[in-house]
Amino acid sequence: MKRFFKPVEKDGPSKKPSLSSEKEDGENRDISGEDKREPLKFLTWNANSFLLRVKNNCPEFTKFVTSFDPDVIAIQEVRMPAGGSKGAPKNPGELKDDTSSAREEKQILMRALSSLPFANYRVWWSLADSKYAGTALLVKKCCQPKKVFFNLDKTASKHEPDGRVILAEFDNFRLLNTYVPNNGWKEEVNSFVRRRKWDKRILEFVLQSSDKPLVWCGDLNVSHEEIDVSHPEFFSAAKLNGYVPPNKEVDCGQPGFTLAERMRFGTILKEGKLIDAYRFLHKEKNMECGFSWSGHPIGKYRGKRMRIDYFIVSEQLKDRIVACEMHGQGIELEGFYGSDHCPVTLELSQGCFNSKHDEVSA
Repeated sequence: MKRFFKPVEKDGPSKKPSLSSEKEDGENRDISGEDKREPLKFLTWNANSFLLRVKNNCPEFTKFVTSFDPDVIAIQEVRMPAGGSKGAPKNPGELKDDTSSAREEKQILMRALSSLPFANYRVWWSLADSKYAGTALLVKKCCQPKKVFFNLDKTASKHEPDGRVILAEFDNFRLLNTYVPNNGWKEEVNSFVRRRKWDKRILEFVLQSSDKPLVWCGDLNVSHEEIDVSHPEFFSAAKLNGYVPPNKEVDCGQPGFTLAERMRFGTILKEGKLIDAYRFLHKEKNMECGFSWSGHPIGKYRGKRMRIDYFIVSEQLKDRIVACEMHGQGIELEGFYGSDHCPVTLELSQGCFNSKHDEVSA
């Protein structure tokens, strides 16, 4: 249905609620140390506009979340603008609400996230200035991280451009939620160059963060091997308006499946001592359920699919991988909940952790 949540009725003055992490520290203090635990079940999803999914697909996605019951939900392509009036500095951790339409959209999201099962989670936002990109992280209140950053440099209050990063530090591991920039089709400042810089920074990050195991999830915008796309020949030869990049040996083809991107991704995994959790468990190609992104059901991309949404974990965690699954299937996008990406989940077995339960900060 078009409108699933009704706007909040105005029945008198009240304190404006907020979903930002900076204003909710108190809610974690009711959870005793004995009740806190390390997260073991994770869900990542490129929602392709979280607001649209809440408006149009909330019952189905809510049912899925209730059934899987994840400890952590990582969302990419939130596509909600950051708070701040026109011409004023933006606050990437706050949803925009300075216009009537922005307030209504924020209320719709807040109604969804204040209802079960989402009411069991605390939410962090990292947003762009406009309805573009952006990420969100939902963590169960019994599994709260020690610290949350919004950049690869672990700099307090700094958000990556376009809100592409949320980094949560738990007692015994780090969780990195990323919406990786698309490589693009042409050698331009906002495409090939941007993606090369991103890959370089990610490699530096994983090498400098080896003191703790890492769980890295999100839309990584790369299909590592031929097994990770439905039609390797099609994607390898894909072009935009006949354009051929200067370095056609490694930069030709579908963004996300160029040889250069795949080689850099392989280097990140190898040098960072990281494991692709899905491929670790699933060695064979699965033409029905083995891809997380699907082209439009109408046109030349019908039936053309890629695996570009991942859970990447440190080698120390590989023996704890219980399951890693993609929950969409078929070229008609069953289980995609309105997005062009389907949810991907990861389950880890219980480890021998002795948590200190430090107070959350952001």
